Amino acid sequence: MIVDVRTYNIVPRKMKTYLALFEEYALPIQRRHIGDPLGYFVVEHGPLHQVVHFWGYDNLADLEMRRAKRDADPEWTEYQRKTEGLVVSQENKLCRPADWSQIK
Repeated sequence: MIVDVRTYNIVPRKMKTYLALFEEYALPIQRRHIGDPLGYFVVEHGPLHQVVHFWGYDNLADLEMRRAKRDADPEWTEYQRKTEGLVVSQENKLCRPADWSQIK
């Protein structure tokens, strides 16, 4: 398994708007094409205005296939339009769980 760890930096004072749009529009699309996230968090201490989420894949080919299906979905394009200007930047990391990790 690989885990895609994504950190989004949201425009200050727009977190509620971003989360509401994600829940209503993106989450159903993500679930349809990618599955449920392993975790989805809002940073409370440390760098503020951040969302950190984890998505699990069998391997890199699985990630690329699922993302391609999601990206081809017209509803995903609409979601991106609705959230335009809310994400300042993002960081992506692909990680492998340690042998003893609870997430396999």
